[in-house]
This record gives sequence, structure tokens and C-alpha cells, in this order.
Amino acid sequence: MTRKYIDCREFPSEMKCTVSISADSEDELVNAAVQHATTVHGQKDTPEFRMEVRKAIHQGMPAA
Repeated sequence: MTRKYIDCREFPSEMKCTVSISADSEDELVNAAVQHATTVHGQKDTPEFRMEVRKAIHQGMPAA
């Protein structure tokens, strides 16, 4: 099974967040990324936002 990840550095923000989140399951990854985005960045957890998060998923591991 290939790991999947989302890298917060790909999303411009004033705080210049450097968090990368990875998981084996796409659903687990989306849930963790949405939790991070709502808690840290003040995003709203909506179906549309979750769809955007899914579009940001990459295969493998984030670059250092």
C-alpha cells in the first residue's frame, strides 16, 4: 500500500505553515488534514472544502 500525503506548504498562508500529514488511507488523511485546517487555519469543514483537500493528495512521502 502506497502512503499518501498532503503538504501544507503548498497552500499560501500568513503563518507559512510547514506541516505535512501522511496516512495509508485517503479517508484517514482527509480527516486529519481537515482537522488541522479547521483548528490551525480557521477553515470551515464543508463538503466542498473536503473535496478540495482530496484534490491536494499526493502519493508517496513529502519532500524534506
